[in-house]
Amino acid sequence: MLEYVLTCCSTADLPNKYFEKINVPFVCFHYNIDGQEYPDDLGKTMSFEEFYSKISTGAMPTTSQVNVGQYISFFEPFLKDGKDILHISFSSGLSGSYNSACIAKNELLLKYPDRKILLVDSLGASSGYGLLIDSAAYMRDNGSTIEDIYTWAEENKLNIHHWFFSTDLTHYKRGGRISSTSAIIGNLLNICPLMNMSYDGKLIPRMKFRGKKHVIAEIVKMMEEHAKDGVDYSGKCFISNSACYEDARKVADLIENKFKHLNGPVMINSVGTVIGSHTGPGTVALFFFGDKRVD
Repeated sequence: MLEYVLTCCSTADLPNKYFEKINVPFVCFHYNIDGQEYPDDLGKTMSFEEFYSKISTGAMPTTSQVNVGQYISFFEPFLKDGKDILHISFSSGLSGSYNSACIAKNELLLKYPDRKILLVDSLGASSGYGLLIDSAAYMRDNGSTIEDIYTWAEENKLNIHHWFFSTDLTHYKRGGRISSTSAIIGNLLNICPLMNMSYDGKLIPRMKFRGKKHVIAEIVKMMEEHAKDGVDYSGKCFISNSACYEDARKVADLIENKFKHLNGPVMINSVGTVIGSHTGPGTVALFFFGDKRVD
């Protein structure tokens, strides 16, 4: 029987069934749309199709992070059951949720001094964060201790690359990630920015391209340049998309054609409702292990 549990946040954007398969419980962020609050429960309460349809017709959702009380309610049953906890959190560069987890940890350890709660700030998001969770679960299932996985995650989390592009800049403007002028001009001229996650877990615009064809070619090129062992990369590759599966499939097809040694087919997931509240529809994100993110 395992003496510890591996947990994460819903913003890792893996399917519910996949979390069940790898035995990783998650704590839900929340979002508010059309005046009603919902858990970010990976499409169970509201399907991704309905969520993105609402945005496309004008809804502007807002989000709320996991607070201290919610973390305590999530963690405590595991501690009561005599288990230690390794929680890998959503990026502190995008949310205060990691800080809330730290406060909850300190409060709970006063009540359960014989237990361990180890926290990792993933500095990642969406299925890139999910790729870190997936790897940690594989280590757990192959006998690694809680300390081994914690050390590995801290040493390797910046080796997970996150590359994003979007064909609709409206919600990036709303979130302050690009200026209003850039968004207006970009939408008019069909400009698709290529963004990635920085070393401190923030989403940074890197390059701009005219049209999807060019940005799709460039995102695959970024994997060629940065993936471990280049085109001989033998790890897993995840993609997430916000209501633009065909674009995600085009990227996946190019990758599967170019990278012949992948550990399984490219997994295409949905951008969840919390991250999707900030990206809106039209975003494709690519995730893989590579060289360390340094800027």
